[in-house]
Amino acid sequence: MIVYGKRIFYYLLKNHKEIINEIILSKKLDAKEFRELQKSNIPIKVTDNKKAQSLARGGNHQGYFLDINFTPKDSKNIKDLKSVLILDNITDMGNIGAIIRTAYSLGIDTVIITGINELKWENVIRMSAGAAIDMPIIVIKNILDVINDLKTNKFKIIGADMDGNKDIEKTEKMALIMGNEGEGLTKKVKSKLDEIASIEMKRNFDSLNVSVASGILMDRIFNG
Repeated sequence: MIVYGKRIFYYLLKNHKEIINEIILSKKLDAKEFRELQKSNIPIKVTDNKKAQSLARGGNHQGYFLDINFTPKDSKNIKDLKSVLILDNITDMGNIGAIIRTAYSLGIDTVIITGINELKWENVIRMSAGAAIDMPIIVIKNILDVINDLKTNKFKIIGADMDGNKDIEKTEKMALIMGNEGEGLTKKVKSKLDEIASIEMKRNFDSLNVSVASGILMDRIFNG
C-alpha cells in the first residue's frame, strides 16, 4: 500500500517504522533531512514527478511517499467495549478519515463502518493523519446485524438526527450512529434506536459537516 504526504510520512516514520517497506521521494531534500531518513535503515528510492503523480493518483503528495504493510488493528471482544462509533453509509473517505482522527483522539474504543462496499484504506489513513493505523476499525456491510449484536451485549444505541435530544442519559456501554452525509439515518436504523441525539443550533442554520457533528456528539456523549 502506498501512502503519501509529508505529515503522514513523518508520523509513520516516528510511530510505525516497523510497517514501512520503502521510502519513496520525488523531491530533492536538503542534506540534513536526507541523512536523517538514511538513519532509519529503510530502503530509499527516488522517483520522477510523472511517476509520483501516478502513485498519488493526482493527490497532493508533496514529494513524500511510503510503501507500507498495513493490517487493520484488531478490536477488543465486544463484551469488553464501552464506546463504539458507527458510520453508516458515509461515502466520503475524507469525512471518514477526519472522524476516525477525532474518535481516536477522544478515546473511542472502536469504529464500525457499515453500508459501503469498499473502504479505501490509503485515503482514510492519510485523511486521519495516521490515526487509522492505531484505531480499531471494523467494516461490516449490514448495520442491522451490528445493532442487534450491540443490543445483545447491553449497549445503548444512540443515533444522530435533527429532531432529537440535546442531553443524553449516559450508560456504561454506548454506541453512537452517524448517518449518510446527505440523507442521515434510514428509517430502519431509527426504528432500532434507544435515543436520538441532536446538536442545538444557536442560529437559523442547520448544515454541519458530518465530521464536525461527529466530533461534537462524541465528546458530549462519551466524554461529557
